[in-house]
Amino acid sequence: MDGKSVNNIAIIVAGGSGSRMGQDIPKQFINVLDKPVLIYTLESFQRHELIDSILVVCIKGWEAVVDAYAKQFNIDKLRWIVPGGSTVQESIRNGVEYLNTEMAPDDIIIIHDGIRPLIDSDVLTDVIRVCREKGNAVTSMPYNEQIFVVSADDPESTAAFIPRETIRRVSTPQAYRYADLLDAYRQAFAEGVAISGSNYTNTMMVELGKTLYFAKGSDRNIKLTTKADLELFKAYLESDEDKWLK
Repeated sequence: MDGKSVNNIAIIVAGGSGSRMGQDIPKQFINVLDKPVLIYTLESFQRHELIDSILVVCIKGWEAVVDAYAKQFNIDKLRWIVPGGSTVQESIRNGVEYLNTEMAPDDIIIIHDGIRPLIDSDVLTDVIRVCREKGNAVTSMPYNEQIFVVSADDPESTAAFIPRETIRRVSTPQAYRYADLLDAYRQAFAEGVAISGSNYTNTMMVELGKTLYFAKGSDRNIKLTTKADLELFKAYLESDEDKWLK
């Protein structure tokens, strides 16, 4: 790919209801130090020089809220707000399909969870770099704990483990060439492959027989799922404010 002629478009997935957080509003809209979680996420993409535009896939009925927050916090790279679906895969598919008349085949789409607000700039840079070189990229980290397999005949025991050197933790951001991404989602939904439950773009791609390439990750790239995660996020902000809030 010619990096100079390729657009880098972020799809931020903010369609979850956040039931595990136990709050009255979706977790991506919870205020932390007087700013919604989603805005922290969007600001990381807004600041990054390689990001050209942003699309947010939002819970239906919250589109005006996203638009108002974006204006309040000067997120001027936000160009599109698209309603989400009933699952995360439907939501991502909605965003990918919406861009069909906007994207060139070689444009890069960076998919990211709206509730992962602590994105290091160099992680985002690397996922774009690897995608330009290989056609896709998934943020990854080594797994530093021991992984044991539950015995089939006794769920309270184990007799086998997975060498941790052979596995990686994969999260978002993830990046894909637009034409490949669009074709994959159309095939997956036509065939019912990896579109339900906890499936995401990366698992769908592997189920469709695609090879994925690892990019740099960060332990600070936490996903805000529970109240404990929210407290950890606050601690990061308060302990290293100069870095996170620039």
